Amino acid sequence: YINGLKEKDFSIFEDKKPQQIIDFISAERPFSVAILLDTSLSMENKLTLARAACAKFVEELREGDTFAIYSFGGFKVKTHQDFTDIHDVPDSVWDMKVEGETPLYDAIAKAADALAQRPERRRAIMVVSDGADTRSKATLDQALRKTLDAQASIYAVDLTNATVYGSGPKEIGADVLKDMAAKTGGRFFRTAGGGKLRDAFTSTVEELRQQYTMTYESTNERYDGKWRAVEVRVSKPLLGVRTRQGYYARKQKG
Repeated sequence: YINGLKEKDFSIFEDKKPQQIIDFISAERPFSVAILLDTSLSMENKLTLARAACAKFVEELREGDTFAIYSFGGFKVKTHQDFTDIHDVPDSVWDMKVEGETPLYDAIAKAADALAQRPERRRAIMVVSDGADTRSKATLDQALRKTLDAQASIYAVDLTNATVYGSGPKEIGADVLKDMAAKTGGRFFRTAGGGKLRDAFTSTVEELRQQYTMTYESTNERYDGKWRAVEVRVSKPLLGVRTRQGYYARKQKG
């Protein structure tokens, strides 16, 4: 995060067409995050890592930040902690058991629906998982759309065997999470624990609280439900921008 940038330093493009910025905020603000913990059967030997990752992230939260905790495994998504600003991990997280398959997209969709109701303008979904979805009613596209509609970003911790144990083939689940993080302006952590993970969480909390938030009104007035690619450029040399890669336009009913 770079301090001191002004509205004039940024340009927004939608489908390569310039857009006018109508609102610009650079103040530090609290945020709301939904933490999703994978409890599918493949996590049996990695559940301790998932719990530790959750606890580390909650430790980094500051006054005013709120969080909720969900687990997903078998056929359901379970709520362990509804949104709160009391930064303690509930006992049920330490008592979690693994079961069955991986309803990842259902978990993301549920978290996005909950975040959409939050008053905080800055919202995130933190996913701690080791693999691809195997049992969801929601599709990948539906989970992504709900996340973008909620104006939330996905941050994902990769607990695949290749990352945790340094062995095994590359797994498709990691690529899916990495792609979702990129499209929503979040981050993908290919680190299983220790100091590197703590540093990653510290920087994540920092960037969620300190963001440049810009609003524009699209010049494309069509309600066609199609993907709109968004690009944000900064005029300062040697600086990069991480933001949502786009959104789905609303579709006209009828």
